[in-house]
Amino acid sequence: MVQPGGQPDMAMILQQAQQMQEQLMRAQQELAEAEVTGQAGNGLVTVTQTAAGEVRAVTIDPKVVDPEDVETLQDLVVGAIQDAARAAQQLQADKMGPLTGGFGDLGGSLGLPGA
Repeated sequence: MVQPGGQPDMAMILQQAQQMQEQLMRAQQELAEAEVTGQAGNGLVTVTQTAAGEVRAVTIDPKVVDPEDVETLQDLVVGAIQDAARAAQQLQADKMGPLTGGFGDLGGSLGLPGA
């Protein structure tokens, strides 16, 4: 990566940057398609979403539906969404961490997922 005379090889640096950009784009596409599931109340409420945060489905077990206690159902839905979000963040960190790790704090300032 260093030419004779101590100068960095700019072509090599640009090629490596392009490869990293391609890897990041592939990882972002995979995250947009990958689904995670969160649950609350031992599975009474489940939320399926993409790792990018798009909610795809909410499932509610009928036995948790009580017109006299709507607050519990609301809390379970929120808990399932939060659980799915944690799972999505973990998947992002697993997928993007190795790619953005080389940037240090710069990766986070670029708004890259998982950085």
